[in-house]
Amino acid sequence: MSTKRYSPAELRALIETFENPMVVLREHSLWLVNEAYLRMLGLPREKVEGESALRFISPHERSLLSAALQRLVEGGPIPTASVRHLVPAAGGRMLKMAIQPQRVALEDGAQGWLLNLIPLTDLPPLLGVAERLMERSARLVTARSEQAVRQATLEVLASAGFLARFLSREGECLFSSGGKPLPEDEVLVKEALSQGHPVFGGMGPDASFHVYVPLGDARQEVLWVEGSELALTHGSVMMLFAKMVGAALSEARLQAESARGKWEMEALAEVARFVARVEPPSAEAFLERLQGLLSAEVVLLHVREEPGTPPVPIACVGLPAVAPAVNAARLGQVLSEAVLGSEPGVLSGEDEGRALKEASGGKLGCGASVRLTRGGQVYGSLQVLRAPDRPFQREDLRLLGTVAELLVTLLEQHRLRAESARQLSETRLLLDLARTTSAVLDTASILDSASDFLVRLLGVSNCAILLYDDQAKVLRGAAASAAHRDFFRGVTIPITSDDLTARAARERRSLAVEDVEKAAGEGIPEFVRALGEKALLALPLTSREELIGVVLVDDTRGPRLFGPSLIELAEATCGQLSMAIANARLYESLWASYAELAATRAEMVKRERFAALGELSAIVAHEVRNPLGVIFNAVASLRRLMPSKGDAAMLLDILAEESDRLNRIVGDLLDYTRPRDPILHPEDLGRVIQDALEAARLQGGPGGQGVSVQIHVEPSIPPVPMDRRLIRQALVNIIVNAIHAMPHGGVVRVNARREPHAGRDFLRIDVTDQGMGIPAELLHRVFEPFFTTKAQGTGLGLAVVKRILEEHRGEIAVEGAQGQGTTFTLRLPFQPPTLP
Repeated sequence: MSTKRYSPAELRALIETFENPMVVLREHSLWLVNEAYLRMLGLPREKVEGESALRFISPHERSLLSAALQRLVEGGPIPTASVRHLVPAAGGRMLKMAIQPQRVALEDGAQGWLLNLIPLTDLPPLLGVAERLMERSARLVTARSEQAVRQATLEVLASAGFLARFLSREGECLFSSGGKPLPEDEVLVKEALSQGHPVFGGMGPDASFHVYVPLGDARQEVLWVEGSELALTHGSVMMLFAKMVGAALSEARLQAESARGKWEMEALAEVARFVARVEPPSAEAFLERLQGLLSAEVVLLHVREEPGTPPVPIACVGLPAVAPAVNAARLGQVLSEAVLGSEPGVLSGEDEGRALKEASGGKLGCGASVRLTRGGQVYGSLQVLRAPDRPFQREDLRLLGTVAELLVTLLEQHRLRAESARQLSETRLLLDLARTTSAVLDTASILDSASDFLVRLLGVSNCAILLYDDQAKVLRGAAASAAHRDFFRGVTIPITSDDLTARAARERRSLAVEDVEKAAGEGIPEFVRALGEKALLALPLTSREELIGVVLVDDTRGPRLFGPSLIELAEATCGQLSMAIANARLYESLWASYAELAATRAEMVKRERFAALGELSAIVAHEVRNPLGVIFNAVASLRRLMPSKGDAAMLLDILAEESDRLNRIVGDLLDYTRPRDPILHPEDLGRVIQDALEAARLQGGPGGQGVSVQIHVEPSIPPVPMDRRLIRQALVNIIVNAIHAMPHGGVVRVNARREPHAGRDFLRIDVTDQGMGIPAELLHRVFEPFFTTKAQGTGLGLAVVKRILEEHRGEIAVEGAQGQGTTFTLRLPFQPPTLP
């Protein structure tokens, strides 16, 4: 050891004179280094000086060197021979160096070490290549993925001075990693794979020297290696290295498959729990889960609505965000043909990728699709799509196939729930119809309810019910759903026509037209096109082989196939409706018979009563009118004999007035009880009303002077069949009552017009006064014989009017309230009544 004490500047000048790497250690740190050492490391001075010397030693030698350095620091003996160690160099290489230590004294009294690093270049080429590859192969062990192993392999070979890439064979096709061009002597790849040892190529004067080394793993792969230092003697070294790469790839694949399997199990468990919820999720929600599971941009679900029909999209997620203007049906056709044909699952190839790009405007270019099967039949497809640079793998296709089975289960759950809901709804609707038809015995009400019911039950647009008129041999519109109820009441279809409705009635079977536009010769009713109907279904209504009518349902939304299940449901409902109509008709017939019997009995009682009353009235009139005649003669004689003034004159007037009143009572009684049959002739209504008004003014007495009468007769009223004398008497009685009801004057209005009433055409005459009216509690008694509210009334005037109207097969009604006047309404039929 030199006794000279060196300053830092002197030591730096000393080590810079050497071409090989030189360093000065103080304690355990690199105190000074020369430029050769920095070039070897490829690092700047500030990142080296002051750092631990062990940092720049091969990791597996650090323990050994740490112990040796500690001995030197503690004053141990200096090694007499140089020590060989691996020292890291630029580019990740490890250099074999001989290290020669020498103790130096520092000017501050401390002790340092001068290390001379001499590169060792005397290794044989084969051993050098092997050492370089083995030194760096540790990176293969630490790689956790297949991609990392491949990247590490290429970097290790590059650090050893070689170029490399992976070549793989699938069937008869050869693929190069990174999309690089294939070598011209690719036949050597097959030779290397078949023989299992390295095959050298490119030995000509114009070709680079390279070797194909089989990896020896489960796949058909080779490692192509090229380099200026490559020699034929490197075959065994390359084969050993390739086996290490193959083992690393197999391990990485095994770990990836294990991790993928675990992930798939967890993902499938999550999806299964999602599907198995109490309330099954919607198809869109399921597709959203699948979208996140496979990191897809778009997920499409196509299903066939009917066997043999092309699939249509029923659910889609992601497409509006990726490509809003793209049609889902067009996009789904790219992969669905192969899946719905022979392949259970497909990944997009080059042709499909181009088609996806074209269909999506370049947004999508990779896809995977699997078929959906139910009961062994293919009925749809499930597709996931990504951007052009994100292809799916076989593992994704396998997972997609498993998920598709869960999707089929979910769709089946929805179908069963929908079917159950539909059956429940139909059962409820049928129960409602049964309740309605059993609670209502009116045919019109049953038909209106049934029309609206069939629209909801069958999911159609409109429903019409036509009943068969056996006498006229026609089908008449009787009821319809709310939209066209009034229109169908006027529809009449001859039973012998070629109309679809008439054919269904004649043939006693259901007839359907799926598309009205294409059914020119199938007897489409004329009103169908006017109502915009696109599809029709005619169903006969029969009861015990007797034709009741036809139910006609339509769909205005478009052509429609009325399936067997729907027709069966409709026919069952029509059978129940036919039974309800038959029962209602039977009830109506029975009720009509009872009503006719009651009317006949009431008429008989009425006739007997009138006969008895008439006989009694004739006796009373005979017995009363004879004394009245004597009284009238006596009053007349007394008026001639006595002066017409004073109390005597007043008493004579009272006697004459009361006698006249008694005579009128007898006359009214005879008019009320006298049997008569009206003789009907067409009469001018206006003339009859005018004659009645003139007679009423004379009978109204002085009280009628302040009363005016307004008459309005509808101009279109034809001559009315009536007994002129009797109707005139009825009008006179009513108008006289109106005049007497207004002692202080007023207006009597007489209005006449035509009116449909109770299914017939009637003449309606309203007589309205402005009198004090009739109390509500007395309105029902005004037509009773001998009931009157007037001090001088007989109580037979309105009873006579009611009888006259009944003899004309008409009717009379009264309306009014006390203090608001009174209206009498007379109705006469335009058709002459059939008298018994």
